[in-house]
Formats: sequence, structure tokens, C-alpha cells
Amino acid sequence: MNSPALHSNEPVIELRQIATRFGSHTVHEGLDLSVRRGEILGLAGGSGAGKSVLLREMIGLQRPSSGQVLVFGEDLSTLSAAQAQALRLRWGVMFQRGGLFGSISVRANVGLPLREHRQLASAEVDRIAEQKLALTGLPSDAGLKHPNELSGGMLKRAALARAIALDPELLFLDEPTSGLDPASSRGVDELILDTQAASGATVVIVTHDVDLMWRVCDRVAVLGEGHVMALGTMEELSSNPAPAVAAYFTNPREARTARAAQPAAA
Repeated sequence: MNSPALHSNEPVIELRQIATRFGSHTVHEGLDLSVRRGEILGLAGGSGAGKSVLLREMIGLQRPSSGQVLVFGEDLSTLSAAQAQALRLRWGVMFQRGGLFGSISVRANVGLPLREHRQLASAEVDRIAEQKLALTGLPSDAGLKHPNELSGGMLKRAALARAIALDPELLFLDEPTSGLDPASSRGVDELILDTQAASGATVVIVTHDVDLMWRVCDRVAVLGEGHVMALGTMEELSSNPAPAVAAYFTNPREARTARAAQPAAA
């Protein structure tokens, strides 16, 4: 996990009294949350708690029914199209299923943000794309393949390479280890830590993976009953007396496995 010295209490994202409703169904009601600059924050909670919905609201793909979403101090609901586009260039998103285009190569997928938003020669785009793929630990020939030719773990790495193509200040990762075997999941955990350490980016992770939370997250927000039920370090959450929180974090096998994986200095 990050050293506390690497991040501050300055908020990069502020969610104020967020309410999200779909017809008569309420997902969020009065939800408040701040994400600090430079931290890795996990969004946890049971299925239907609204984790992915909240992520979509943070990146402006969906508006809450009421409340404010502020990113880098900007209220997303008040921005013009040009202002919203400029803000989006400051973050990167890794979608749950990769979100890569199957008809083009992995290198071309990673280069898409560069081609669209940077005035660069084609050869320079390819060079940067290859560099980003190398940073995620993919072999040199991976960029020439199509997404369907990659294993699950390699696909996650390629998706992260595209998310960091523009050197974002803020990264959103949606279920980065879902569907992976334990060895591949551990590799993605290490990749997230290495990427954050190298860039200093603020990272928000939606995940069900308790082991990932133990290994990677500085803090975790547990969503449920329409709001943030608990917020803190994994050590704090694992001893939280609230039944809904304790049930999520105190699975003995997962806790032992994740604790054993912690670096000695953690």
C-alpha cells in the first residue's frame, strides 16, 4: 500500500449528498465520499450496492438524480461539452471487460487516445503505445495481437496500458481482477501498485476482491443501504463491529491469505 506521506487530505473527487434512483428503485441516498490525492481507494459492497453506478457518475457517464460530483474541484453537472472533454483527458478508465476493440491490434487500441487527443506522428504513437504495454509487463509481441488472442491476465494488462496512455492524474479501475486465477490476480495487484508508484496518480478501484483490497488499497469505502456504511483502512474495517461490514471482511480464509501476502513493512 502507499505510504501515507505520498498522499494528502486534498480531495480529488468529492461526492456530496448523492442520490441515484431508477424509477422507484433507490441505489444511493445521501451518499458522501471524498477521494484524497495520491491514494488508492477501493469501492466495496455487496452486489447491487451501486459501486459501478457510482463509478459511472464519477466519470460523467451518468448523472445522479441529485447531489454533486466534483472532480478536480469541478462540478461535472455545470461543465460545457468542451470543459467536460478537457477534464476527461486528466483521467483514465480500465473497464471491467477490458473495453478493447476486437477488430484492431492491441497496440492500436492503446494508441487510440493518443491519435485522438495528441498531435503526434503515427510512428510516435506506436512507440508510446509499445512503451505503455512494456510498462504493464506484456511481452514485446503482445501489441501485434488482437484482444481475443490474449489470456485474461494479459487482457487486463493491455486495458490498463490504454488507461494510462495519456499519463492521467486519476485512474478508475472497474473489477481489475475479476475472472482471473490467483496467480494472475496477484500480478495485477502488483501492477496497480507499480503503476501508482511510478505516476503518483490517484486510483479508484471497484472490486469484490478482498485480497486485492488488503494488498493494494490505502482505504476502502463500503457501500450499502444507499450510502457509505464504513470507510477506512482494511485493518480498521476488518474489526468494524457492524454486522454488514464484518461479514464482508472477516472471511477467515481470505483474511489469512491476504494478510500473509502483505510486505513485512506494511
